[in-house]
Amino acid sequence: MIDLHSATPDETRAIAAAIAVVARVGDIVVLAGEMGAGKTVFAQGFGAALGIDEPITSPTFTLVHSYEAGRITLHHADLYRLDRTGEVVDLALGELAEFDGIILVEWGDVVAAALGDHLEVRLDVDPDDDGARSLTVSAVGRAWEMRRAALERALEPYRC
Repeated sequence: MIDLHSATPDETRAIAAAIAVVARVGDIVVLAGEMGAGKTVFAQGFGAALGIDEPITSPTFTLVHSYEAGRITLHHADLYRLDRTGEVVDLALGELAEFDGIILVEWGDVVAAALGDHLEVRLDVDPDDDGARSLTVSAVGRAWEMRRAALERALEPYRC
């Protein structure tokens, strides 16, 4: 686990950008945290680092937004409205990432075990610091664990 601190939304975007530099085609990044914790802000920073210049918004009602304008396609999924694990399987997120992009999955912690290797980023509002967030980054599986050193170097400026 890597524990991080973000004082502002811009800093959350910078953390996401640092992770995007280490990410590669086929990766799944699970974004966990309560409503308003900064998951979509994180997605905006991640997308910007990939060269996506169109607005990145939460795909709560469409389930998945795909952005192809960057150096790597970004698929941004939101599982908040799904009721069953079977509905997640029907989305075929793993295959989507494997062929042409990276997937960010908001509310994916509920079904993380079904997603295989992934990076989990948990965002929590810091109750003692208005606007600040605590982030915990955890590699799940071999794909991200092999890049752990690169990930730690990229995130060093934001460590607690």
